[in-house]
Amino acid sequence: TRVVERESADWIFPLYDYRDEKIKNAIWLLKYSKRKRLANVFAEVLYDRILEELADLSQLNNFRNPILIPIPLSIKRYRERGFNQALLICKKMIKLDKVNTRKGDLKNFELERNVLVKTKDIEHQARIENRAKRLKNIVDSFKVKHLEKIKNKNIILIDDVTTTGATLTEAKKVLKHAGAKKIIAFTVAH
Repeated sequence: TRVVERESADWIFPLYDYRDEKIKNAIWLLKYSKRKRLANVFAEVLYDRILEELADLSQLNNFRNPILIPIPLSIKRYRERGFNQALLICKKMIKLDKVNTRKGDLKNFELERNVLVKTKDIEHQARIENRAKRLKNIVDSFKVKHLEKIKNKNIILIDDVTTTGATLTEAKKVLKHAGAKKIIAFTVAH
C-alpha cells in the first residue's frame, strides 16, 4: 500500500495515496457496498497516526484535549447510504481510545457528532475536477450547532478522502468562525 506522496495543506494529514487500487477499492467498498467493518480497519491505522501527531502537537502547539469531529453528510446522502463513514471511523477510534487508556477519565480525545452539520445537499465533490469550482460548490454548506461545545477547543476533523481539501477547508473556516481554537484534519487517503 502506497503512503501519501502528494502535497496537501500542512494541517491535513492523509495516510494513503488514493491512486493505490487497494485503498481506492477499500474506501469504495465501505461507502457503496456497506462493508462497515472496513471503518474499523481505517480507524485503527488513523488512531495510531493521530497519537503520533498528538505527541508532537501537545508539546509544540499546546494542542490538548482535542475533539474529534467527523465531516457530516447531507440528510439526503445519509438516507441514501444509511451511515456516515467518517462517523463510523470516529466511533471505532473512541472505542480504541477507551481500551488503550483503560481509565474513564484518561482519554486522548472525545467525539462530538452533532456539532458540525451539513446544511445543503451539494453536487458530489468527487465529480468536480477544478479546485476553484469545488470550493465554490462547498461554500456555506456547513453550520455549527452547540457553539459552547467547540468554543476555544482544539479540533480534529476526520474524513475518508481529501482531494483538493475544499471540504476540509470549508469545515475549518466555519469552525474557526464559531470559536474553535486550532483545527487539524486526518483522512484515510489523498
